[in-house]
Amino acid sequence: YESIREEYALEYGTNVLEMHKDAIKPGDKVLIADDLIATGGTAIACKNLVERLGGKVVGFAFLVELTEFKARELLKGYDIYSLLKF
Repeated sequence: YESIREEYALEYGTNVLEMHKDAIKPGDKVLIADDLIATGGTAIACKNLVERLGGKVVGFAFLVELTEFKARELLKGYDIYSLLKF
């Protein structure tokens, strides 16, 4: 399978996400779900991958949100759901 990759910053370094090119079709609506949001780096990297493949991010869902990092500011314009906030 061919894939695309997105490098992003973490609090303590960098990381890379990869996605198969055939995972998203142009026009697909995508809800990005993750266990935790802190700085927002992973969420933004996922958003970028989806958009590069022609998908439309319709929102984000997280089990835990660490509010001190203010990641919501990076995701303005999107619906954001979190089960627990600390």
